[in-house]
Amino acid sequence: MTSSAYILSFADINHDDFARVGGKCASLGAMTQAGVAVPQGFAVTTDAYQAMLNHGNLLADIKQILDVLDFNDHDGAQQSAHAIATKMTSIRMPDDVEQAIRASYDAMGADLPVAVRSSATAEDLPDASFAGQQDTYLWVRGADNVVAKVLDCWASLFTARAIAYREKNNIPHIDVLMSVGVQKMVNAKAAGVAMTLDPANGDRTRIVIDSSWGLGETVVSGTVTPDNFVVEKVLQEIIDRTISDKHMELVGDSEKGEAVERDVEEERRNLPSLSDDEVLAVAVLAKQLERQYKTPQDVEWAFDADLPDGENLVALQSRPETVWSQKKVEKPKTAYATGMSSIVGTLTNPYGSKKA
Repeated sequence: MTSSAYILSFADINHDDFARVGGKCASLGAMTQAGVAVPQGFAVTTDAYQAMLNHGNLLADIKQILDVLDFNDHDGAQQSAHAIATKMTSIRMPDDVEQAIRASYDAMGADLPVAVRSSATAEDLPDASFAGQQDTYLWVRGADNVVAKVLDCWASLFTARAIAYREKNNIPHIDVLMSVGVQKMVNAKAAGVAMTLDPANGDRTRIVIDSSWGLGETVVSGTVTPDNFVVEKVLQEIIDRTISDKHMELVGDSEKGEAVERDVEEERRNLPSLSDDEVLAVAVLAKQLERQYKTPQDVEWAFDADLPDGENLVALQSRPETVWSQKKVEKPKTAYATGMSSIVGTLTNPYGSKKA
C-alpha cells in the first residue's frame, strides 16, 4: 500500500501525524509501530477531507447553514444536520481523492470486508470525550461502498449531536477535521473493552474487562450486559468475575455484506465469553498499552476466529481514560507523626498508630 497526501498506511503513521489522521487512526498507527497486533488498514487523511470541503462550494454551504442555526432549537439543529449531510453525500469526491481510496482498498484484497471508522482531530483527547460522536460502519465490502461510507463518516462530523457537543464545549466547528480509517474486518469470536483502572473507584491496581460474544459494539453500546472480569494488575490474577446472560451477538453476514444481530443459542448464552487464559491475555495487552501511552487506557480488543490460538488477540483502539486519570492522586497519610511526636507516639503505643 502506497502512502500519499490523501492516504497513510497504519504502518506509516507516527506521532507527528495526529493532525492528518485524527485520534483513532493515530492510536492505530502508534500501536502498529509498537508491534501490537492490529488489523491492517489505512487512514484517509484530513487532507482528503479538506479537499472535499473545497470542492463544489461545500465549505461555504456548511458555514452558511451553521451561521443561521439557533443552537437552542433542537428541531432546527436536526434539520441543519440533515441539510449538511445531504450536501456532503450528494457531491462526488474529487477524482484524485476517490482514486486514492479505491487503489488503497484494492491493495488490501479484492472485496475484503472492512470497518470504515471516523477519526476526528478532536476525539480521544484527555480533556474531551468525543467517543461515539461520529460514525463507524462495519463489514463494508467493495470499493464503491467504501467510498460511500467515507462520505458518510465525513458527514457524521455534522450530526446534531456532534454540533451540540462542540457548541457546548466552545470548539469551533470548522476547525475540527475528519480522517477516516479503513481497516480489515475482524471475525470476532468474542470482543469488548478493557480499562486499566477500576472505573467504579479509580483503583489503578486493577484491570477491568467487559466481554461478550461477537463484535464489541454490543458492549460499547450497552446492547448486551457483558461478562465482567477484574484482574490484579501486578500479580496478573483474576480476582473477580461476573458471567452474564448474553442473549444477542453482532456478527458479519457475508451474503448481506454487513454486520447483523443474531440470537445466541441457549447453551452458549450463560457460558463465559473468555477463558481464563484469554482474560489474562487481554489484561497483558491493556497493561502494555498503558505503559506505552504512560496513562490509564480504555482499550477495545477482539479475538479473531480466523487466526490461530495465541495469535488471535487484536487491538482495535486505545484511548486515554478521561475520568479518574484526570483527578489528582491523594498522597497516603503517614501512619506516624513526624519529629519528636513520632518518638513519643511510638513509646506510648507499641502498635504505632493502630488502635486496638
